[in-house]
Amino acid sequence: MKYDVLQIIAMGLVVTAAQGAFRLLIDHDNTGLLGWVGGGFPVLLTAYLCVIAVGVVLAGWSHTRAKALGRRK
Repeated sequence: MKYDVLQIIAMGLVVTAAQGAFRLLIDHDNTGLLGWVGGGFPVLLTAYLCVIAVGVVLAGWSHTRAKALGRRK
């Protein structure tokens, strides 16, 4: 059960960060949730991409763990 919840949270991270990255690419002044990071466009885009990568890795890991426990096929 905890891996299911972790996978849901990780995919939420991916969706939220991807939306922020696309929003930043379209409108460079719209910094979104990570606006507090500062550093301008390249730093913010890198931060969004890092959050996406962390979410993807976390979702994959939790899926693998749930699969090992027999919760996935």
